[in-house]
Amino acid sequence: MGEEEEEEVEPRNRGRLYRFLRVLLVISVLALAVEVVAHLKQWNLNLINPWEVQGLVQWSYLAWLTFRGDFMAPFVIKLSNFCVVLFMIQSVDRLLLCIGCFWIKYKKLKPVIKEEANDVEDPSNFPMVLVQIPMCNEREVYEQSISAACQLDWPKDRFLIQVLDDSDDENLQNLIGNVVSSWKQRGVNIVYRHRFIRTGYKAGNLKSAMACDYVKDYEFVTILDADFQPNPDFLKQTVPHFKGNPDLGLVQARWSFVNKDENLLTRLQNINLCFHFEVEQQVNGMFLNFFGFNGTAGVWRIKALEESGGWLERTTVEDMDIAVRAHLNGWKFIFLNDVRVLCELPESYETYKKQQHRWHSGPMQLFRLCLPAILTSKISIGKKANLILLFFLLRKLILPFYSFTLFCVILPLSMFVPEAELPMWVVCYIPSFMSLLNVLPAPKYFPFLIPFLLFENTMSVTKFNAMVSGLFQLGSAYEWVVTKKTGRSSDSDLLALAERESLNSSQEKIQRRLSDSGLEMFKRLEEQEVPKIKKRNRVYKKELALAFLLITAAARSLLSAHGLHFYFLLFQGLSFLVVGLDLIGEQVS
Repeated sequence: MGEEEEEEVEPRNRGRLYRFLRVLLVISVLALAVEVVAHLKQWNLNLINPWEVQGLVQWSYLAWLTFRGDFMAPFVIKLSNFCVVLFMIQSVDRLLLCIGCFWIKYKKLKPVIKEEANDVEDPSNFPMVLVQIPMCNEREVYEQSISAACQLDWPKDRFLIQVLDDSDDENLQNLIGNVVSSWKQRGVNIVYRHRFIRTGYKAGNLKSAMACDYVKDYEFVTILDADFQPNPDFLKQTVPHFKGNPDLGLVQARWSFVNKDENLLTRLQNINLCFHFEVEQQVNGMFLNFFGFNGTAGVWRIKALEESGGWLERTTVEDMDIAVRAHLNGWKFIFLNDVRVLCELPESYETYKKQQHRWHSGPMQLFRLCLPAILTSKISIGKKANLILLFFLLRKLILPFYSFTLFCVILPLSMFVPEAELPMWVVCYIPSFMSLLNVLPAPKYFPFLIPFLLFENTMSVTKFNAMVSGLFQLGSAYEWVVTKKTGRSSDSDLLALAERESLNSSQEKIQRRLSDSGLEMFKRLEEQEVPKIKKRNRVYKKELALAFLLITAAARSLLSAHGLHFYFLLFQGLSFLVVGLDLIGEQVS
């Protein structure tokens, strides 16, 4: 999707929320102006009869007080109480997840391999494994991901690598094809596939690859996105868990990030994802044998995929879709917290925002489609309740709803409607405690506790907008933009590269693999410079509108001598301002 198309989609599909925020901002500015005049003139119209009011400003202030007390306050109070109840339920859920994680640590619980590992002396005992690398215009990372997959420690005749390239750049297609040919001539069992009809995004790509005739010879399939670099022992740490576990459908590994300390944005993402893997995925995997497939760094039993209907193109979260359907068919999942696969975090806010929009609109699309199947499935009532109430409603719908409504709408409004003022334990104490729990899996990031709390509230506008888009099937719910990568290398990558170069003695072996004309073409394509576009800051209108709304509310809180309310609103408003001006992370090109 081009930049011009993206800018057209933004106002068309997301303008409603922006218009709502603008109305709130205008009302708050007008209310603040009247309140400031009333404060300076020390009016207390509650003690004055209406016929004693003099002047237009006094009448305006009296009208505002009447409207606020008779119409706004009852509605805001009811909405506030409702959101606080949801907030408490979600906080209890998160606390229980943390207790489960502490119990796992205390008891040293972890998935164990039921039977002895494969006999390394007899390669025929190793199961057949298919390794799929779906990619689309991944110029920065295709080479290192293919290289990592080709170096997996598994008998060469017992696994096949499929490079599933959906790139629309012909030069890039040739580059990827040449890298595949290079590894193939080294004895690696690898094939290159390019679709001419690129429908269904990643799900369509995987579905097309699974339709190959030779797939029937394989028992397991590993999916690795283009920026994922597994260690050589990845298959030996994951595949053996299937042995003696006929009802095991998925083994999911944890992600680890090569650029987690690149900037403030990546550090805050790392805090969030460490909690997701260490707490959410590990606890659900240990006690429920179910969690959402992360879309990559996992090994599926092909039989589980086939019996669950295979890859479907109906949502933008094909990974969660297949996980839910497999769970409904009785398959169990295992999460390996100690098996980590290197990948990248988005380094620009624009990229992260688009990723989060897809991750939060897709589950709501899926919930609409899966609800009848969940209700009529043969799984237990407890599992149905977990899927509907916890997995979908609480964690995918209620969380973004109350986060945005409570902290971005009700809190600033409560400064102008004192009857609906939120208590400090809602504004400060419990959110701080929940943020503390979030940071526990990544203790070195404790200094970023407050920025994390503010940034999560800032992202609530994107997540809320995405949730509504997915729930009501708005146009932006089906947006799919490939997450931009930078191709950063870790220390282990550089070491492996040095070892490969010392073994290959550079040009001589390449010339034996490729003809002179092919080598010239390969060099020409590789050296071809990608046009550099100057990086620039974008402006995000919804975030800026919320920034000014919160700062206006902070100014109003000064009139009432609110302490922590003022500081929270001020810093939350500044956080929105920083994000709205694209001053966090790298700028997009």
